[in-house]
Amino acid sequence: MSEPVPPVPDVFDPRRYGVAVPHDDYRLLRDRHPVAWQEEPELLDWPAGPGFWAVTRHADVVRVLKDGATYSSYIGATQIRDPDPADLPFIRRMMLNQDPPQHGRLRRLVSRAFTPGRIERFAAVARERAGTLLAGALQKAWEGEGTVDLVASVTDEYALLNLADLLGVPESDRGLLLHWTQRVIGYQDPDEAGSPVLDETGRPVNPRSPAMLTDMFGYAQQLAAYKRRYPADDVMTTLAHDAELASAELEMFFFLLTVAGNDTVRSAAPGGLLALAEHPDAYQALRSGKIQLATAIEELLRWHPPVLSFRRTAAHDTELAGRRIRAGEKVVVFHASANRDERVFAEPGRLDLARSPNPHVSFGDGPHVCLGAHFARLQLRLLHEEVLRALPELRLAAPPARLVSNFINGIKSLQLNVM
Repeated sequence: MSEPVPPVPDVFDPRRYGVAVPHDDYRLLRDRHPVAWQEEPELLDWPAGPGFWAVTRHADVVRVLKDGATYSSYIGATQIRDPDPADLPFIRRMMLNQDPPQHGRLRRLVSRAFTPGRIERFAAVARERAGTLLAGALQKAWEGEGTVDLVASVTDEYALLNLADLLGVPESDRGLLLHWTQRVIGYQDPDEAGSPVLDETGRPVNPRSPAMLTDMFGYAQQLAAYKRRYPADDVMTTLAHDAELASAELEMFFFLLTVAGNDTVRSAAPGGLLALAEHPDAYQALRSGKIQLATAIEELLRWHPPVLSFRRTAAHDTELAGRRIRAGEKVVVFHASANRDERVFAEPGRLDLARSPNPHVSFGDGPHVCLGAHFARLQLRLLHEEVLRALPELRLAAPPARLVSNFINGIKSLQLNVM
């Protein structure tokens, strides 16, 4: 008799990720159901959806991400939950939710501002900031109970202030960036988003809908007007002076850079430090200089990708890993699963800071590969250098608190003993 095929596990429920990333279920999917249908029930006050195809093998994830003609970012946008149809024209203005060739035009425009040279000029400030935040947090810990929450005391502020510098947001307004990020990214987690805003029918309003973003877009226009009068060496100055960029496109760029630019490092930084705390031998090898930090950063990104999943929509009938996918059906790639695919990575469940090559997909692939990946890697390297100098070891004082989200691989709290 043939071995029975195991049932398809649920990797949709955001509450699962608040406990741990379901790597065992990912492996089962990769081995037995590489393209698997997932139900989309009503959860966390959000109405049920039509379901989607979960793509978990590395090769299939890359294929979907590279083939924008078949797997569209534009048709239904890029989040698992369907947006309100009335909001789609608005959401599609964002570069993240466009397909080539329109996507390429916007990417070229913003690339003029997001240059490696400008980013490198922030390196000295970012390094000093990392050292100052760490020193302040450790001083408070030594004066108190000997524990420090690296998320609350270091990594949240580090990511936020670096992004604010790059964008050119005045110091007095920087708290707004974190508020908007928490509202948009953390909407599945009550600790981050608070109580949902309900419409007149009692249904929760999508935090990415136009009605919920008017304050952010109004601020973007005010900031752009200020930068036209008082130009500086920052991204918003460049965007504000770009005659090819429409007013609505500038607003959507501000939204994208604020949310994605902040949360990439905000999630990856504590995730990498948690991995090192759980693998003390790896941390000591890194401190001793036996392993190059740049190589280690890639492995920490593989181990803890900041983004768990992204959605596409089939533009026409197609086939993937033997499964028939019909036009209009949702196709969701799972980065965290692709990064542990045994078909690509030797011993993927082992943290190997010297791993090379390391073709992880933590920053995506294809035309939508993360525009700020260079900036993120720079920030992570500088932060880790300062942590390695300041802390002889990383000792967990409590289990980490994880974000309730099937989208962002967030760490809400990372308590360390420093005495």
